[in-house]
Amino acid sequence: MLPEQIRTLTDLVAQAVQAVAPGAQPTLQFERPKVAAHGDFATNVAMQLAKPLKRNPRELATALVEALKAQPGADALVADAEVAGPGFINLRVTPQAKQAVVAAIAAQGERFGQAAATGDRLIVEFVSANPTGPLHVGHARQAALGDALCRLFAASGLDVNREFYYNDAGNQIHNLAISTQARARGIGVDDDAFPKDGYKGEYIADIAADYMAGKTVQASDGEPVTGRADPEDLDAIRAFAVAYLRREQDLDLQAFDLKFDNYYLESSLYTSGRVEDTVARLVASGHTYEDGGALWLRTTELGEGDDKDRVMRKSEGGYTYFVPDVAYHVTKWERGFTRAINIQGSDHHGTIARVRSGLQALDVGIPKGYPDYVLHKMVKVMRGGEEVKISKRAGSYVTLRDLVDWVGRDAVRFFLIQRRADTEFVFDVDLALKQSDENPVFYIQYAHARICSILAQWGGDAATLADADASLLTAPSEFALMQRLAEFPGMIQSAAQELSPHHVSYWLRECAADFHAYYNAERVLVDDAAVKLARLSLLSATRQVLANGLALLGVSAPQRMERESPPTDVT
Repeated sequence: MLPEQIRTLTDLVAQAVQAVAPGAQPTLQFERPKVAAHGDFATNVAMQLAKPLKRNPRELATALVEALKAQPGADALVADAEVAGPGFINLRVTPQAKQAVVAAIAAQGERFGQAAATGDRLIVEFVSANPTGPLHVGHARQAALGDALCRLFAASGLDVNREFYYNDAGNQIHNLAISTQARARGIGVDDDAFPKDGYKGEYIADIAADYMAGKTVQASDGEPVTGRADPEDLDAIRAFAVAYLRREQDLDLQAFDLKFDNYYLESSLYTSGRVEDTVARLVASGHTYEDGGALWLRTTELGEGDDKDRVMRKSEGGYTYFVPDVAYHVTKWERGFTRAINIQGSDHHGTIARVRSGLQALDVGIPKGYPDYVLHKMVKVMRGGEEVKISKRAGSYVTLRDLVDWVGRDAVRFFLIQRRADTEFVFDVDLALKQSDENPVFYIQYAHARICSILAQWGGDAATLADADASLLTAPSEFALMQRLAEFPGMIQSAAQELSPHHVSYWLRECAADFHAYYNAERVLVDDAAVKLARLSLLSATRQVLANGLALLGVSAPQRMERESPPTDVT
């Protein structure tokens, strides 16, 4: 059912509850029965109320059914209600209520599934790579997850800000600089003089060559930096290498069609004095202590679940990595983001309690549990039945652009969000290239393209479909497809609330399957003009929702596609 229909049904059942048990306040939920013959929706409200009311759940369910049927207007939405099992109430929706989705989609078009703006602001930080090399497949998974989540949040009415946090401070930047310096001096990666912890990818040689040639590089939000034929100026090499790789990462993101609203530099937290100020405020809060020459934060006392206190400033000097993270998240709060979500690799799990504890210690009004985290596991890439680990460009890992070059942006985006973030994922390059039903993104895009082909074959004015008589859509496969389409707005809300964009990929696959099953069961371009227009209107609605769903994942909805073989479910 459509969201407004679900609200109406909820109100009707709530009124029935008050008629049977005045003052009762159960949690009203509706689920789709696993067996279609059991109805369209089921609720366990009678079983919830049975114990506190000391009544038999089936008898209570029977009374609720009678009270529901007696509610004014119930017959427009509920065709039948019956008691099942230990006290479930199975509901069947009227045909008119199911058919209403076709007109709703025609009226709302690209806006179907989107909620009204709430005014709530949200910041999502993702990718956030060190500027020490090209983006790898782990960053690609973050990019797919983060962008899909942002699209879901926007569709849910939130004001979303995408942020990329550049880790441009620390030892890894020093290793980048000395690696580039070594290559600028002509030292090869296999030479004993090459830095032990240096970066060995072919891109380091490219950076060194461009630096020595005096080329100019510039990241999208940075200042231009020009190299020069001086391999001894480490500071100049460092600045050039960072700018070079930030530009390279810009190109990686462009290949992925991903744009960020803001880039935040870790180094700016030091140059602006924010790190020192944050440390001073933590010391003043009374939640720190000195031990063994190090400065510690009492994270075990701050209610965020840390198992031991954590070092802030090491005995030999320098801050541990969570300290600038605390300073950074203060800026998110100060910028008015009452909710923040970070998408990071599962190896960052230990950071969560430390950052949250630091924010609580500051006592500036930041709520417990700020920020939220989505942690993802890494990706294994398979090609030709073997794992791919080496990229010539990167030296030791497969890059985001490798994947895009191999299978295209659509397949990369779809494949990387089709599993829960916290599960390991095998990216099968060969499968992503298949033009058959085995490839899920192709299967969904082909459903969209097939509908476009049918509409083109019809050749009529698409605007006339808005006046089609949806009451003629009465076949079981038509009701199944309409019910699937009506789930779309609720699925968006659920996927956003649960931080689970993989729900969208599952739903799209099911919707495409329902369409193919319908097309296999019923002819569309029949002689009866009214029936033909009704079925075309259903196809047009399905095409629109498939396009809307693919857009949530940043995947295109092509109008024409080729395939290796006929669909397996179409004769």
